[in-house]
Order: sequence, then structure tokens, then C-alpha cells
Amino acid sequence: MVDAWEATTPEDFRFAPKVPQVISHERRLQDWAGELAMLLDVMRRLESRLGPLVLQIDAGVRVESLPVLAAFLVGSPKDIRYAVEIRRPGWLCDEFSQLPKKHKVVLVLADLNYMPKPDKVTINFTSIRLLGKRGDIPDDFSRIRLDRERELKLWSERIRIYIQRRFEIFVFANNRFQGHGPATAWTFLTGLSGILPTS
Repeated sequence: MVDAWEATTPEDFRFAPKVPQVISHERRLQDWAGELAMLLDVMRRLESRLGPLVLQIDAGVRVESLPVLAAFLVGSPKDIRYAVEIRRPGWLCDEFSQLPKKHKVVLVLADLNYMPKPDKVTINFTSIRLLGKRGDIPDDFSRIRLDRERELKLWSERIRIYIQRRFEIFVFANNRFQGHGPATAWTFLTGLSGILPTS
């Protein structure tokens, strides 16, 4: 499957896969070494086209588990970049804010209805995830259903700053954000046409 990803995308395409839920949700970053080794063995086939792995912390995990996350980052191979996505406001504390810079990972900048919208970038890349509220969109993801122009403008303004700082930027939009993830991505990209570098 990973070989097919590489074979069917342009040379300059970059991948930013999510760490499987068996590691992040089921085992909650406990006894992860074997599973992670298998994952990385496959993902390294992408070579320079591999971007950061997105590590989503389960919404049920509280900030008291910060030492577990720190142990994961300490023990993980250093040739892999990580973007950590949190799903509880309690993680946005001083203790957690020191973790990304210390371990050279980034905090995913998530547009999630019940979370603050952080904009802090700790190193030279960032990951933005435009996520919607599950109950706002029915399970027909065939078209745009919600007007999110205000939010897209906010992120465009932030990206302008990140580009000026020469950050590498990964942006993702799910179907719940507006109703159709690909259309959101295209609208967002079109809005950045005067901002993005040409090379």
C-alpha cells in the first residue's frame, strides 16, 4: 500500500500519516516499541517524501499522562518527526508547552470546536488540522454544507506568517469541517494563491 502511495503521487508530494490507534488509543503509548518499529519500517520506504507522523492523544487521556508521552518521545527513533495532537484543553499548560521544543516535535494546530486554537510553532515545521464537530454534518460528505470562511481566513493569515518564517506546513481538512474535505482543501489552497511560494 505504501509503495502504491509513492507510485501514484508527484515527486514533491509529502505524506504525514497518523500513528495507528493501536499505539495511541488502545495501548495509550504503553508497550509500543514493537508496533512502532513495524510502522516505521514500512513508512521509511517513503524516504524524503515522509513528513511528520501525527500522534493523536485520545480525548480520554488527561494531562497527568504527560510523563507517558515524554517517555514515548524519548524512546522513539530520532530520524522521525512527530506532530502531537491533543484533544483536551487541560493539556495546554506550562508543563506541556515545554515538551514539544524539548523533543523537537510540534503541537498540531487543530481547529476543533471545543478546543482553543493555538498558533505557537516550536520548530521549523507545523501541522494544521481543520476538524469539524461530528454532529454538525450528516454522513453525506458530497458537498460543502457549512460556511467556514472566517476560520479559513484566520488560518490563511497565520500561514502567511509561517511562510515568511520559512516553515514547512502540513494542512489537513476532514469532511466534518465543512462537509467535503477535498473541497475545503481546494478552497483553502485557492485562497493562498497569492501567499504560497512558487518554488
